[in-house]
Amino acid sequence: MNSKIIETMTESIKGLAENIQSGNYIEENIKAIVTAIIAKLDLVSREEFDTQQMVLIATRKKLDELEQVIKGLKI
Repeated sequence: MNSKIIETMTESIKGLAENIQSGNYIEENIKAIVTAIIAKLDLVSREEFDTQQMVLIATRKKLDELEQVIKGLKI
């Protein structure tokens, strides 16, 4: 992970710890902070990644087939 992200997370959690009201409060807020930071990372789900990988494989296969057709059409 990027050191800036880790630093941001550390500072956020540190600030939260300074304002402790209850154990449940801390857990909920840490989850919210980590969720917000992860959202900023512009990540994709594993399912979306796998779907896009399958599309890319199919597209590459079709491109290879079309390249072979073009090679057969040499004028």
